[in-house]
Amino acid sequence: MARRAADNGRMPDAPRAKSAPQKAMERLGLLRDIDLALHLPLRYEDETQLHPIAHTRDGQTAQVEGVVREAQVELRSRRQLVVRLADDSGEITLRFLNFYPSHQKVLARGQRVRVRGEVRGGFLGREMVHPTFKAVEPGAPLPASLTPVYPSSAQLPQVYLRKAITSAMARAPLDEVLPPAAIPAGLPPLKEAVRLLHQPPPGLPLSTLEDRSHPAWQRLKFDELLAQQLAQAQAVAARERLHAPVMAAATGPASLHARLRTALPFALTAAQARVCAEIDADLARPIPMHRLLQGDVGSGKTVVAALAAARAIDAGWQCALMAPTEILAEQHFHKLVQWLQPLGVTVAWLTGSRKGKARKAMLAQIASGEAGLVVGTHAVIQDDVVFSRLGLAVVDEQHRFGVAQRLELRHKLVETTGGALQAPQHGTGVERANTQAGAQSPGATSSAARLEPHLLTMSATPIPRTLAMTYFADLAVSTIDELPPGRTPIVTKVFADSKREQVIARIRDELQQGRQVYWVCPLIEESEALDLQTAIDAHAMLSAALSPWPVGLVHGRLPPAEKAATMAAFAAGELRVLVATTVIEVGVDVPNASLMVIEHAERFGLAQLHQLRGRVGRGSADSVCVLLYRNPLGDIARERLRIIFESQDGFEIARRDLQLRGPGELLGARQSGLPMLRHADLDRDAELVECARDLAAGPLAAQPERAAPIVARWLAGRGAFAQA
Repeated sequence: MARRAADNGRMPDAPRAKSAPQKAMERLGLLRDIDLALHLPLRYEDETQLHPIAHTRDGQTAQVEGVVREAQVELRSRRQLVVRLADDSGEITLRFLNFYPSHQKVLARGQRVRVRGEVRGGFLGREMVHPTFKAVEPGAPLPASLTPVYPSSAQLPQVYLRKAITSAMARAPLDEVLPPAAIPAGLPPLKEAVRLLHQPPPGLPLSTLEDRSHPAWQRLKFDELLAQQLAQAQAVAARERLHAPVMAAATGPASLHARLRTALPFALTAAQARVCAEIDADLARPIPMHRLLQGDVGSGKTVVAALAAARAIDAGWQCALMAPTEILAEQHFHKLVQWLQPLGVTVAWLTGSRKGKARKAMLAQIASGEAGLVVGTHAVIQDDVVFSRLGLAVVDEQHRFGVAQRLELRHKLVETTGGALQAPQHGTGVERANTQAGAQSPGATSSAARLEPHLLTMSATPIPRTLAMTYFADLAVSTIDELPPGRTPIVTKVFADSKREQVIARIRDELQQGRQVYWVCPLIEESEALDLQTAIDAHAMLSAALSPWPVGLVHGRLPPAEKAATMAAFAAGELRVLVATTVIEVGVDVPNASLMVIEHAERFGLAQLHQLRGRVGRGSADSVCVLLYRNPLGDIARERLRIIFESQDGFEIARRDLQLRGPGELLGARQSGLPMLRHADLDRDAELVECARDLAAGPLAAQPERAAPIVARWLAGRGAFAQA
């Protein structure tokens, strides 16, 4: 058509501009017919029957039909359109506080209209406020099914969306690809389930549709969970075809790994030794490790990461450790320097605040291979950071990084392996250890091989089993399920903020005994929207109340140098009280701190409360966490405080957090803005998760022709999630 127009001397028509509803559908991710077919209703309206006006009752949502007897604009407290509608049984008033000329046109005197809304009593009898309405002819047929109400936006009217979905349903690929025996008993075929959810027949119990317990809903959720499991299985299979550096265990006392074990001032727990063995086995394979190391607060994940780094350096490769905040990165850096630098390992530190000559020196050490270990924030993945031979990437608090950031770190080795890799030239004695162990030399790698680093992610937020089965099915999971000896139990107390003076008195007692105290606030400065005690106000209040003891202040807007200096002073005991926002949630290790006060604890999530509580109890002194809350408390906030008061088990807290918040909020950045599960609920649908996992790992594992359309149906374009 375009060529014919050009041949006739006319320019082809310009592409039509998209309408506001089309743009709104794109923003909702409704790009394909199948996307529209799987965009399911939030609720339903019953427009399949009419009620005589006289038979309606207060509080009832009813549909009536009649003729407009009177319609006029009245000027009362505000301008409003008042309509009198009558049928053979009586009259009802329709009231519109917001209306347009189109309303007045449809609701003109003598027009027959069908109206639906909530009936309530008024001075002039029954009335409906802002009901839905449409003009009809006498005897117009009623709908044969319930009317769906879809998730939408202001730019996407329900009428437009309903038409688009009805049209897409005729074209969407909903044919059944599973054999009947693979579908859980009692669940309908997929196409039948989707049609029922979009167009449920009258008389169907609305409660089973709206609480998603109907078999049609169960079938949709099973299909979605199955797609998730199949996508993860495909990611694992794809990774099995990739190549990674082989880091065979170096033997003998000369190896860095052995020397680090000997130099540590403590013995590994049985759980730490177990996960170290699991990581070592992965590093010895020529396939990229993709392992999640999870452990409760204070379980000793950093030493496990240090031993994994030692294994990589022994084999002649570099290791990068990326943390989400400068405070956490600095904590890791100081600890790793303390352990590894005496053993001849150069540890580089890269953060956003490190600039100028110091940064250039670090970049040179990384590019030359002199730095065996690189610790930093997201600055580690910036374009000017070039690794000589990155073999192991460790990501701490992995849920705080987006998918793109984690992929960028993994690609650092791929991008810098254009030709044959050169053998390491640094003088730590690593080469001799590799030779003795018979480890693969980087120089022996074929120039045609595209290598990816091994990836170890760490999280101090334990993952509930159902969540791990679904969202982390592509990860091998190592769990440190015991705390090192010497950690003291933490007593949790909950007080209303009216008891603030008693809490301050307890702080004085702790200070007189030589202890240190944290005071955590949710905001930095005053907000008109939230009347909360701020970190700045709390610092001023405590400085006056606790004189002469010095009080420090740390928050995210401080210059990095000032923040680091304050943290260092607190760690050294020069500051006895530290007022902070949640920048101290992870990574701060001060054994002398014995009291944690969390201001407005009702504003924090369970995982945050558990993390903050874990900043104390790291020494031999009895430790207390005080949760200050402001009344009135909502139901969810009250439940959160009750859970954190009753339990110190991070896995149980994570399970309850999943129940309260759902997987999307719990996982945060793993979704990178797009929900991986739209309809299934990992807690309520645990049985379906089990069925989907068994089917994906069993019969469908060898049937890609069945698996591919299921994955495409739900997860087309979201492959990066499974890869990160």
